[in-house]
Amino acid sequence: MQGFERADRQFTDAAVLAGHLVPAGSMFAFLAAHRADVFPDADYADLFAPPGAGRPSLPATQMAAVLALQALHDYSDRETSEAVRFDVRWKVAIGAPLDDPGFDPSSLVYWRRRLAKSQRPHRVNDAVRKIVEETGVLKGRRRRAVDSTILADAVATQDTVTQLVSAIRRVAREVPGAAEQVAASCTGHDYSKPGKPKIDWDDPQAKDALVSALVNDANALVAALEGRELDERGASVLALLALVAGQDVEPAEGSDGTDGRWRIARKVAEDRVISAVDPEARHTRKSPEARRDGYRAHVAADPETGIITDEKLTGAAGQENGDPAVAAEFLAAEAAGDAAAGRSAGGPRDGGQPLAWYGDSAYGTGELRAAVAAAGHRAVIKPKPVQAAVEGGFTVDDFTVDDAAGTVTCPAGVTRPVTASSRVVFGAACRTCPLRGKCTTAKDGRNLRLHEHDSLLRAARADWAASPGLREDYMTHRPNVERAIAQVATWRGRRLKLRYRGEPGNDAWLKRRTAALNLRNLLGRGLARRDGIWTLAT
Repeated sequence: MQGFERADRQFTDAAVLAGHLVPAGSMFAFLAAHRADVFPDADYADLFAPPGAGRPSLPATQMAAVLALQALHDYSDRETSEAVRFDVRWKVAIGAPLDDPGFDPSSLVYWRRRLAKSQRPHRVNDAVRKIVEETGVLKGRRRRAVDSTILADAVATQDTVTQLVSAIRRVAREVPGAAEQVAASCTGHDYSKPGKPKIDWDDPQAKDALVSALVNDANALVAALEGRELDERGASVLALLALVAGQDVEPAEGSDGTDGRWRIARKVAEDRVISAVDPEARHTRKSPEARRDGYRAHVAADPETGIITDEKLTGAAGQENGDPAVAAEFLAAEAAGDAAAGRSAGGPRDGGQPLAWYGDSAYGTGELRAAVAAAGHRAVIKPKPVQAAVEGGFTVDDFTVDDAAGTVTCPAGVTRPVTASSRVVFGAACRTCPLRGKCTTAKDGRNLRLHEHDSLLRAARADWAASPGLREDYMTHRPNVERAIAQVATWRGRRLKLRYRGEPGNDAWLKRRTAALNLRNLLGRGLARRDGIWTLAT
């Protein structure tokens, strides 16, 4: 059942004896005074059995404050429990006595799991959002800047051999009857032992023989267990084994794979699983030279106040996890919030101004621009540069598009129709064209494929080139989101590394962290509680 804080102060109460040592205006001092206002017990009643059933839990007001402080300080569960046990500031923040022994680190695991299974898994974040709304700090502020960053995953990236061994061992552990099957038919390695097999890794033949043996064992195990009735977890780990056995290998030279000879593939599989321990982590690249492994944290923030208005953690790769796709979700959430508040994007409550979205060229897709326009908002997004087919030659912007007539005219004045598939073929007209050397090197002449939102993209590029005010507006406000990104992704000068496996757990962490950062931001603006209402001094 739900536990509650004591109504009376204990003799060794940390706030009474050492509260004066905690800096005023700090997160610790704020939670000491207002944790029950931010995280009231009633908001957590649904997590527990009725009164009288079982032992009382740790008080929700204290544990919610601990979860917020843990996310802010990037502490592990053990570091958090030690802080509650030994750090006077933490004891003052949660209202514990100086001699309180704290709790076991597993209590934090218990609370996160209970929250994750509830109908409102992000209620710590929701509580801070209510404070932001009540203070009115965003009232009349009609700008949102979006950006993202890669956060390293919590596990080591595994090579093909390690993944195969790990995946087979996992199937043996979690699928009923699989352990016996592994012992009977998987002879390529002793799977009772973790880690890589001991071979001469400098010998290519030994390496290929090992890869063949592991792949054959994996395929045999998948075939033996195929058709069995498995629960969701068992089916998931078996599917992972099948994926790992196929993503990084190819038939050996001179083989079609039927003879059981395999080798490491000479290419990288698209959307490659990089660890059997965390199958949702992925490779991504910020540049051809800079490869990162992990997840992508997306953030939307008000560039004037730094308040983070939305956040989401996704896989590091995949179009559905890209910057424009998630920004469109943020856009939809803002529209839903406006609708819930009974105002339009440019309603009178906001001074008649549409919401302006700021993003770098990664957000300059036609789809996102169309979504911004459809919502009645304004896109202040740097256009993606267009490439010329010939260095220094003509780009697509040098061709004139007549949407009404459905035609495109090239720089030489040749006009061609746009096909049903949005293609424009100049073909034979290019053979004798005097401008061919500046237009194309293709044997069959210049071909164009128009984007679905070609007119939007052309207009955006034209506006960007012709409007210094637009560029100045962008440079004034877009870079401010970098500060929010830095706060999310770093702590005391070091890059954060995620502590959980899978998207749900890490997304929940991201929401707790942005909540703690927003609360700290508000404290810097003089957040106070007056007559039951949250107000700001500035």
